Amino acid sequence: MKKIAVTGGKGGTGKSTVAILLANKYFQTGKKVVLVDCDVECPNDYLLLGQGLKTPLEKIYTPFPKLDENKCQKCGRCLKACRSNAIFQAPGQYPIFIKDLCSGCGACWLVCPNQAIRPVKEETGQIFLNQLKENYWLITGLAKAGLEETGPIVTQTKKFALKFASQEKADFVLLDTAAGTHCPVISALLDVDLAMAVTEPTPMGAVDLGLILDLCRKLKVPIEVILNQADLGDKKGVEEVVQKYQAEIIREIPYSKEIVQAYSRGKLLSLNLDEKI
Repeated sequence: MKKIAVTGGKGGTGKSTVAILLANKYFQTGKKVVLVDCDVECPNDYLLLGQGLKTPLEKIYTPFPKLDENKCQKCGRCLKACRSNAIFQAPGQYPIFIKDLCSGCGACWLVCPNQAIRPVKEETGQIFLNQLKENYWLITGLAKAGLEETGPIVTQTKKFALKFASQEKADFVLLDTAAGTHCPVISALLDVDLAMAVTEPTPMGAVDLGLILDLCRKLKVPIEVILNQADLGDKKGVEEVVQKYQAEIIREIPYSKEIVQAYSRGKLLSLNLDEKI
């Protein structure tokens, strides 16, 4: 089973479209494919494939710290242990937990010498499963609205998807990441066999491509580049960034009215990929 992450520092480059086209291509060659939408704050693969999100197959719970002031000695160990800066403590006062920054890692309640902090689980996301065709599935992670730290949602969605893919003996798992280089993207990129960065021939596309190439280098993830809408701009900047990081542009996709129409109508599932990528 090969795990491929389709990513890209900049939003709007066609990352989700390319992820679906790649999944279609592998499926059309007779492979079992699991496509995973890891853009949990705003998943849209199901829309592009003409699907709906109905009953969640699984709910995601994240543990958040709760303080027992009767046990707390205000020692500050939890503050020092928190790598997410999710704890504020004024001198001589009880610590205050900032849920929007908390990743639920558990460091604070593990280091507390008085057991004054205990984890309380809250529902933070859901996982949906759509069978697109025989041997072709879409798994969608969806974070609770307003949740700031969505890395754990991506991690749980990915864990569910890999277990499901293993049970179905899938050949490919394609992880469609969020845009950017923040924690949810890192969670999706960890331990994949290959990353494919989708970019566009614009100055911003080149700059953000450099960020994702640098991130994958630090994560030791092999990465290739796909240049989308390659005929609509100047690709010199992208080529310079690719050369700097010793990467390779493996595909150049020209602007296609057929892809645009299929995208806007939620008909990407029916697209013949062999002619497009």
